[in-house]
Amino acid sequence: MDRRLLDILCCPSTRQPLAMLQSLELEAINHAVGSGSLRRADGSAQAEPLREGLLTRDRTLIYRIDDGIPVLLADESISSAQITDFPA
Repeated sequence: MDRRLLDILCCPSTRQPLAMLQSLELEAINHAVGSGSLRRADGSAQAEPLREGLLTRDRTLIYRIDDGIPVLLADESISSAQITDFPA
């Protein structure tokens, strides 16, 4: 993702800055997706693994990136609290 774009993006719910997910974080998220236990804020299942994503500064909310486009919809955010092995 373009660094200039990342610098201006923020979480729509908390207004915190966002950072790219790292490989260990993506691995933990996709493990939860594979087990069928990961839910979005609106209650729907996150059925597809993430290739890229964004994380709030406090590490509580995750937003997916689809084909290079950040999906910054509060209802589609994913809480990291539901991922037991999410890196601290």
